[in-house]
Amino acid sequence: MQYRKLGKTGIQISALSFGSWLTFGKQIENGIAEKLMHKAYDSGINFFDNAEIYSRGQSELVMGEILKKANWVRSSYMVSSKVFFGYEDSKPNQTGLSRKHIMEGCHAALRRLQVDYIDLYFCHRPDKATPIAETVWAMNTLIQQGKILYWGTSEWSAQEILQAHLEAARHHLIGPVMEQPQYNMFEREKMEKDLLHIFNYEGLGTTIWSPLGSGLLTGKYNTAEPTDTRLQIEGMEWLKERMFQPGRIEKVKQLVTIAEELSISLPVLALAWVLKNEHVSTAILGASKVSQLEENLKALDAIALFTPEVNERIDMILGNKPVQALY
Repeated sequence: MQYRKLGKTGIQISALSFGSWLTFGKQIENGIAEKLMHKAYDSGINFFDNAEIYSRGQSELVMGEILKKANWVRSSYMVSSKVFFGYEDSKPNQTGLSRKHIMEGCHAALRRLQVDYIDLYFCHRPDKATPIAETVWAMNTLIQQGKILYWGTSEWSAQEILQAHLEAARHHLIGPVMEQPQYNMFEREKMEKDLLHIFNYEGLGTTIWSPLGSGLLTGKYNTAEPTDTRLQIEGMEWLKERMFQPGRIEKVKQLVTIAEELSISLPVLALAWVLKNEHVSTAILGASKVSQLEENLKALDAIALFTPEVNERIDMILGNKPVQALY
């Protein structure tokens, strides 16, 4: 396993991490979830990603039981949660980034995960109805109380992240140190263009979600539409529509050719492509089978295969490399 700095913080995070979105408490049995967690940990993964909204809290309950049973040394791993969407009935104050929901959401996540503190705590989406200053103050309070160690954002715009930093600086508070964006061969604009200034100015860390494009970049949709994947889960229509845009399957088929020439699988190619970006702190893996996780872990060794020629061929296939501003 390789370890990278999470932005400008002092912690080391495994380049590949493991998440529970759409799997724990929903798609897979708890026994399989336990095997996956142990395989990840034994392979050197030290970050496990979660959120209050994942299976409405069930995902954190499952992970919490696994962590308690495993009894790993607490300093040997990091666990996250995210606050915004809520985990209850979506009544007033049960969602969003108000001080009330942030504090109550954190306490609930601590109980479900059965830990004394959360290493990384994310604002899962921006809250247009709550002043960013209120959110920054609440996160700073949780850090002072020792309930979280670092806080960050997920799917915030560059402007919103910068505003959070400005509010933190104005009030001498701790600002966000990481962002969790989607980043893969088909989703490049934010990581390769929008956030560049923040990477250079604030040293922002990243925990990447969907590095395999929700399975599209595994090649399993090239000839048919599997019925046992996360895209078939009720409520995931938005994700399916977002990923299955015209022409993408044909591009995936062309990427398979490059993977075969390099003697690696398509998932390994896609993951290594993400990891070669210097601004990626960690890429979150999601798996429903141990064999999938084992294959994905090979991506670290494949980073060295990306020569300038390979990079150019991939960019030609994708045709979506962000254009940088000249000013």
